[in-house]
Amino acid sequence: MSDSSWIAVDAMGGDEGLAVMLAGVARARRQFEGMKFLLVGDEAAIRDGLKTHPNLSNNAEIVHAPDVVGSSETAGKALRRARTTSMGIAIDCVKQGRAGAAVSSGNTGALMAMAKLALRTMPGIDRPALAAMLPSLGDNDVVMLDLGANTECDARNLMQFAVMGAAYARTTLDLASPRVALLNIGSEDQKGTEEIRDAAQGLRDATHLPMRFTGFIEGDQIARGHVDVIVCDGFSGNIALKTAEGTARFVADLLKRAFTSSVRSKIGFLISRPATQLLRDHLDPNNHNGAVFLGLNGLVLKSHGGANELGVATAIGNAAKMVKADLARRIAEDLGNFEKQAA
Repeated sequence: MSDSSWIAVDAMGGDEGLAVMLAGVARARRQFEGMKFLLVGDEAAIRDGLKTHPNLSNNAEIVHAPDVVGSSETAGKALRRARTTSMGIAIDCVKQGRAGAAVSSGNTGALMAMAKLALRTMPGIDRPALAAMLPSLGDNDVVMLDLGANTECDARNLMQFAVMGAAYARTTLDLASPRVALLNIGSEDQKGTEEIRDAAQGLRDATHLPMRFTGFIEGDQIARGHVDVIVCDGFSGNIALKTAEGTARFVADLLKRAFTSSVRSKIGFLISRPATQLLRDHLDPNNHNGAVFLGLNGLVLKSHGGANELGVATAIGNAAKMVKADLARRIAEDLGNFEKQAA
C-alpha cells in the first residue's frame, strides 16, 4: 500500500532544469497542505537548490540518483539504466510504497516503458493509456485518452480506455456519470474504422457502468464541452493534442500582433485586458498540465517537458488529487465490473 502523503518527483527531468522543478514543487506545497515530497536526483544539486526554498525542506526528502534519462534517449536504453536514473528511482518509490504517485517532466517514451515494467498493468488491461485534461467551453475540462502511448488500438483497447477515462473523470471532475464519446471522422454510426464501430457497440451495451456513451465526436467538437471524456488511439490523440496546443499559441500570438499594430489597437488592448487575460489563462497549457498513465498498478504522471513553475505545480497537484481519490482502485473496480458483464 502506497503512502498517499508523499509524491515522488523526478527533479532532474524536463527542459527547464532543476530550479524550475523545485520552484514548482514549492508552489504545490503551498497549495496542498499535508503533501510531502521525495525529490529524486543529484543530492548535492538538490540540496543546493533547496536553499532558495527553505520552507520546502521540512516537507521533502532527497533520494539520490546518479543518472538522468536524456530527452532523446531510446526507451530500451533508458530501461537498462532504470535503477540509477532519477526517473526510474521515482517510479520505484511508487512500486515500493514510499510514494502515492510519481511525477516526471522527462522523456515520455522512457517514462512509459519504465512505469509499465515496474508497476505492471492492472488485471484485464492490455495496454495502459496516457490521459490528460484539455480546456473546453463546458462547465469542466474534458478528459482525453490515449494521447500517444499506443499508436494502434483494437476495439477492446478503446473500450478499456473509455472505462478508465470515465473513472478518471468521476474522481477528478467529481462527475457521477461522465459523458463518453469516441473520436471519429463523422458522427454517423457507419463512419470510421471497424475497430471504432465495434468499440461503440460494446460501449452502448455497457449500461451497467457509471458513464453515458454518447456516440462519436469529430475533431472540431473536442473543446465544445458537449462530452466529458474523449477516447481515441494514441496516434490520433497525439495529433489532436499537438494541434490544439499549436492553435492556442497561434491565437495568442495573433492577438498580440493585433493589439500592437497601432496606437488605437494598444488602447483597445488596455480596455479589453481583463478579457484577454482570461483567454490567455484558459489556453495556457501550464494550467492543464499533468498527463497520467491509466491502467497501471500505481500512479505515474507526465509533466510537459517545457512546463514552467505553474505547470509543474499543476501536475503535482493533479497527482495529489488522484492519490486522495484513490483513482487506481476505482479504475480496477470499474474494469472488473466491465469484464464481468462482458463475459
